[in-house]
Amino acid sequence: MNKAKPDSEAGWRDIFLSALLYPLPQHWISRLVFRLTRLRTPIKNPAIRWFIRHFQIDMSEALLDEADHYPDFNAFFTRELKNDARPIDANSEALVSPVDGTVSQIGVIDQGTLIQAKGRHYSVLDLLGGQRSLAETFINGRFATIYLSPRDYHRIHMPLQGKLEKMIYVPGRLFSVAPHTTRAIPNLFARNERVVSYFENSSGPFVMVLVGAINVAAIETSWHGLIKSNHQNIIAEYDYSDRNIELLKGQEMGRFNLGSTVILLTTDKVSWLPQIDKEKKIQYGQRIGTVN
Repeated sequence: MNKAKPDSEAGWRDIFLSALLYPLPQHWISRLVFRLTRLRTPIKNPAIRWFIRHFQIDMSEALLDEADHYPDFNAFFTRELKNDARPIDANSEALVSPVDGTVSQIGVIDQGTLIQAKGRHYSVLDLLGGQRSLAETFINGRFATIYLSPRDYHRIHMPLQGKLEKMIYVPGRLFSVAPHTTRAIPNLFARNERVVSYFENSSGPFVMVLVGAINVAAIETSWHGLIKSNHQNIIAEYDYSDRNIELLKGQEMGRFNLGSTVILLTTDKVSWLPQIDKEKKIQYGQRIGTVN
């Protein structure tokens, strides 16, 4: 059982760059980006090719490997991979990564508290939008925070087989979730807009929290579709307990538009692999933990 390692504290550059985000009309900017990335214009192909070169994206993994195969930039950004690009660890005890990304933090939930960065903690209760009974399920559980950069594959998959019981949309800000903001902005993941999905598995429950960010005011799930921002600041709950929605390990459950973060919460029945540590690059389907 590995403890989450602290990282470096925020420096003046982190604080300065993060401070610039506070006065921005974050939702307005994100709505504009939403529209722009869905335009079908002559500059679409050059924009995609520039993005591929700049972020060194391996298009040999993509089902469609040429820019002109995509109708718009968002279709490229949420591109599908080839069937054999990401083998899924089929071991019944294996908990796999839900995404391609970088481990930001991973470890044990300490009396309902998670590590965001060195010197910055936040509570499971706040992350889950004040859902006390749900938060108590994971009070001494495990967590993994995985950051998706712009170069990463942006579909989200199941870490275990699970039956969907509940989804909660929590409105909030849209701060960037890049490493410099996680070091500088207090309670970042509990302040940003997010979608909480609660699943039951034969070994116990788990939660996947899809955190929105600036330019990412559009989170989708496979059962609901596009989840639009709620500008009335109202938490929305969706009960799926009687819908019998069962998703297999490795099956797609959602996607982001541009980069963001997934936070996985489990009970104490899960042990993280010791080699899966902070700043580790991982891919979806790769084993990151064991269900005891």
